[in-house]
Amino acid sequence: MASNSRVSILDYFNIVFEGENGKIESNCKACGTRIQAKRTVTSNFVTHLKRKHQAMYDEFVKKKDVKREAYASGTVQTFAGSPGGSSRFSTQSAGAVPKFDRSDPRQTLISEAIAKMIIRDLQAVQIVENEGFRDLLQLLEPRYSPEPCRYIQQQLLPAYAYQVQLSTKQSLTSAESCSVTLDIWKTGAAATAGSSSSGYLGITCHFITTDWQVKSVLLACLSLTGHCVTQRVLSEFDNISHTHGIAGKVFRVVADSAPSRSTSSFRLPGFSLGGEGEDEDEEEEDGSDEVAAGEGKEAARGEEADRSLDQCLGRCRIDCFARSLAACVQEGLRSSPQLSIVLTKAARFYNYVVATVTPEKLGQVFSPGIASSPSTQAKSPPESQWNVQLKTMRRMLESVDFLEDIVDRHDLTLSSFEKTMLRELTDVLEPFEEATDMVQGDKHVSISLALPCVLGLRKHLSETTARQCTGIVAGLAQALDRRLAGILEDPLYVTATTLDPQFKLSWSSDTDWHKQVLLEEVAKHTQAAGPPEPSPDPQPSPSKRSKLFSFIKQRPNTQAKSVDQELATYLHEEPTDEDPLHYWKRKSIDFPLLSQVAKKVFTVPATSTGVERIFGTVGKMLRPERCRLLPKNLETLIYLKANYRILWT
Repeated sequence: MASNSRVSILDYFNIVFEGENGKIESNCKACGTRIQAKRTVTSNFVTHLKRKHQAMYDEFVKKKDVKREAYASGTVQTFAGSPGGSSRFSTQSAGAVPKFDRSDPRQTLISEAIAKMIIRDLQAVQIVENEGFRDLLQLLEPRYSPEPCRYIQQQLLPAYAYQVQLSTKQSLTSAESCSVTLDIWKTGAAATAGSSSSGYLGITCHFITTDWQVKSVLLACLSLTGHCVTQRVLSEFDNISHTHGIAGKVFRVVADSAPSRSTSSFRLPGFSLGGEGEDEDEEEEDGSDEVAAGEGKEAARGEEADRSLDQCLGRCRIDCFARSLAACVQEGLRSSPQLSIVLTKAARFYNYVVATVTPEKLGQVFSPGIASSPSTQAKSPPESQWNVQLKTMRRMLESVDFLEDIVDRHDLTLSSFEKTMLRELTDVLEPFEEATDMVQGDKHVSISLALPCVLGLRKHLSETTARQCTGIVAGLAQALDRRLAGILEDPLYVTATTLDPQFKLSWSSDTDWHKQVLLEEVAKHTQAAGPPEPSPDPQPSPSKRSKLFSFIKQRPNTQAKSVDQELATYLHEEPTDEDPLHYWKRKSIDFPLLSQVAKKVFTVPATSTGVERIFGTVGKMLRPERCRLLPKNLETLIYLKANYRILWT
């Protein structure tokens, strides 16, 4: 016989505080953990019970199931008192499937799953009001009560954002230093024309924890509108720094001078796979005079913004290595006007092959994923990146004779000149592809890779002999010198590379000079921290040695090493492939001064940030025909998507 008493998750917690707007603080009855939430949003309580106390969670779910089964049977018995003082049981008929309570764990988990989908896919929150979406929910779980759009916008997503902010501030409290990336992305034509601009600013913080784990968190995503974008960026950066308590901890600020519509990845000119990006390619290639004029204006504004940023941030500001590397490749490819024509033909040939040839035959050339689902592979986001496209073209060229024999379109057949040019192109770009692969992806890569990459690319270009791609080689060399040559003499990059145990000074052609640069840089940062304050109390005299352990040789007193001694000992060791952070975690006691600097320089990223890659996705959503799909709280969604792992790991 079922009781009509309400089953609540709060039965497993003791409420110790209840504030305004339904905010409550409760202690878990099992372990005493303090949990903060709202009465209407109890996912924190459910999650804690599920993760920490599985038996109690199973008991709670079982109680809920018993109650639901009683409702579903259509005979829910309730106890009612009769006027005469006697008691009786009455039976009520349930015509429809009963809905979950708001505090039901399944109701909470389904709502959380919907929020995850909206955040991860950057979907419009209004999707929960769509008839088709609600029909799907009704089919999958008829007992679920769909949450209104307003509830998700005004309560659920802000609650998640508040949790991220609390966790971020707590993590940054123990961080000794950090680096910050300012990602500015402009929307539409505002990136190349007009005095007024609109876009977004992402402020990402990179820091190393006490156990030498590198973390990256997006501190804020803010919309930028109107004039004076640079001043607005600096103002927002200052406010966010003080809000999160990192104002005095920032080691370097990674901020490119000229905001752009595009991210650090781009397509090979004309090499469009599966028809993806045709609109974008038309925007880039058609009307090249307008694009060039826009780039000229943007460059002029970029120099002015660059001076403004340098005046306010000083030597703390550096350019992102990943974006500078991508710009070098992009400029080098523009040195050959004929290249786009050849790549366009190669793309047409590739698209025809994967659309007409059977997967069995394609499997002899391409990987199983491409052979089984070419259209899906061609339209996946990685295929829009030049380095991934280059890999595809290289595989195609390796078996181009075989592919030409099995297709019936002779007008798409590549000539000997075109094949030679494409093979030269893959050889010329291979080291750039390797460097790009290193600094792409979600993994944090420090700037210690930047200087060796520049040296390797320089050496490669100087030794490359090309007949058809001579202009590209010269263009790449010029772009490399213009954008990245300064890295070779920059004390920050010299320090980072030398403190990377896989390099040390093996790359240096003048070890004495680079040692001196490193010593000055280390001394500057260790002096900034200041010497330890002397103890106000006199040092106690050493205790008398125990006679019981007198047979053990007494350990001699070790004196602190100087920076020169630490560096000499460090460089005397052979280079190792060990991860830099693992190495310095292990060696922090042996090299306290060097490890102190290593913990700063390795926070500076060489990679593009997660929010920049999200901006690339947002760019497609902001096209005029898709603007209706945008949620009003886009900044919140970007903020939560970038910090997804903080909430759900």
